[in-house]
Amino acid sequence: MAGLGTRFLPATKVVAKEMLPVLDKPLIQYAVNEAVEAGADTLVFVTNRYKHAIADYFDKAYELEAKLQEKNKEELLRLVQGTLPTHVRAIFVTQPEALGLGHAVLCARPVVGDEAFGVILPDDLIDHDGPGVLFQMAQLNADGRTGVIAVEEVAHHQTEKYGIVDVESINERSSCIRSMVEKPAPMNAPSNLAVVGRYVLPGRIFPLLEQLKPGVGGEIQLTDAIDGLLHEQSRVLAYRFKGIRFDCGNKLGLVRATLHMAMRDPALAPTVRDFLSKAPSGDGTAYLGQG
Repeated sequence: MAGLGTRFLPATKVVAKEMLPVLDKPLIQYAVNEAVEAGADTLVFVTNRYKHAIADYFDKAYELEAKLQEKNKEELLRLVQGTLPTHVRAIFVTQPEALGLGHAVLCARPVVGDEAFGVILPDDLIDHDGPGVLFQMAQLNADGRTGVIAVEEVAHHQTEKYGIVDVESINERSSCIRSMVEKPAPMNAPSNLAVVGRYVLPGRIFPLLEQLKPGVGGEIQLTDAIDGLLHEQSRVLAYRFKGIRFDCGNKLGLVRATLHMAMRDPALAPTVRDFLSKAPSGDGTAYLGQG
């Protein structure tokens, strides 16, 4: 979470991008809920030195809780106290420079050690009626050594925005990855299967990250380290997740996610549906679009 969130300036001058709300929850809360559902009991937040609000959000708010208790607002009190379950610990690690996702992951090594671990990029909000994406992926990592990467199909002209995988199909959802390339031009892309913000990785990834030289954009790319796993004959799966992804790293994605979540709220849905019915297209599609 060490990025500066420049697409949301001026708001992100004082508010961390991960604290931007989708309805009544900030993006980071959706990510935490997904990680906890997947079985995580230690959450490592890789952030920069300016994002104190995230730590404050998960800390105890003594004065607020006392006021809510005094006024018998028990439901609101439970919401405030439930941002982080009592059995889960939060550890905050500072990434001193924005040197890429691979470097951000490497910053967590002193906490993670040699264990398998999950990575969630809060910008990618993925909604699903059943188990969350990280839970789905963790089931494929039962041996602790198999890497699992979430992917989805993108338009061919968009491949230069993503890490792209070349795969050998196993079944409808999972495929063995043969190779990966970071942000290839469309004519060089091996497929249109793009890596999105969920990973389950073995601890072996850390030594590979340490050995990497800066890649695309002068950054330490996680994609390059995963490609190193493949060269070691490690098993890495591309997983076509169940759910709808919203890219909340841009304004349109955040608006779409907010409308989507509002439509899933029984109290809000009728009013939102009425509002969308009056949209220029007449059926709301101009507002909702595709995640």
